[in-house]
Amino acid sequence: MKTKNWDGKTRGGKLGHELFIFFLKYFGIGFAYFILRFVAFWFALFSAQGAKSQYNFFRKRMKYGKMKSVFSVYKNHFVFGQILLDKVAILSGLGKKFTYEHTNPEVIRKMLNDKTGGILINAHIGSWESAGQLLEMHGSKIYIVMLDAEHEKIKEVVKQATGPERIEIIPLKADGSHLKKIDEVLKNKGIIAIHGDRIMGDAATVEHEFLGERAKFAAGPFALAAKYGVPFSFATAFKTKRFHYHFYASEPIYVKYPGNLQERKTEIFNQSKKYVELLENMIKKYPLQWFNYYEFWEI
Repeated sequence: MKTKNWDGKTRGGKLGHELFIFFLKYFGIGFAYFILRFVAFWFALFSAQGAKSQYNFFRKRMKYGKMKSVFSVYKNHFVFGQILLDKVAILSGLGKKFTYEHTNPEVIRKMLNDKTGGILINAHIGSWESAGQLLEMHGSKIYIVMLDAEHEKIKEVVKQATGPERIEIIPLKADGSHLKKIDEVLKNKGIIAIHGDRIMGDAATVEHEFLGERAKFAAGPFALAAKYGVPFSFATAFKTKRFHYHFYASEPIYVKYPGNLQERKTEIFNQSKKYVELLENMIKKYPLQWFNYYEFWEI
């Protein structure tokens, strides 16, 4: 069966983004959360593909009962909306409301202080954008490589709310022009964040057992780590309370770059498996924060 890849589009639209930024700015995050309860219900009820894929995730992967799966679909949409609102609030300078705890923050600190550079390979679980806040604490910019095809005006709306200086987006382009910027950042031992759980077009993939069934993951992030000799870390943040996040970074992992092509493929497979195992463990711990709204296991 042919892989059903993600189409690159983020949920919601320009109007939705603008409305939530408006409520956040003029009425506060508490009111925005209140409005979100109705928006989440609408998405859970009328977004057929997303709701169905999430229901299957809770039923087949998490082994929930039918009613718990239905209710979890709603809660998943609500948490997703909260995290989006929190992201805008934090990046807009309203971060004093939030508290944080960190697991392995020294991983990123060492990447910067030891000038090794690195790749934060994250996933659509939790709030991966929060990695940028930790980097900012160390006086560094985060470069986020985005696999998306969302409208440029949506990006502009978010940019207006967050400001252009803290995060720099490296959009993936069909002509490969994004590779020049990635090359520049990694050669200068900077840090980039990139997803490992979504695939666009004919991008190289690696297949692993994941939550009970085979699934495909992007091979590109691990190939980059090998090519530039930089470590990678699975890093993201999870919302654990109303205004509290737990940032997590795994111990750094190096991917060797053997001269033989088949040996390189084997090395990428072996090291990417460690990422998949870390991701699986986190999903089991925070199942409501899995935000891939399509049939991930269709291969």
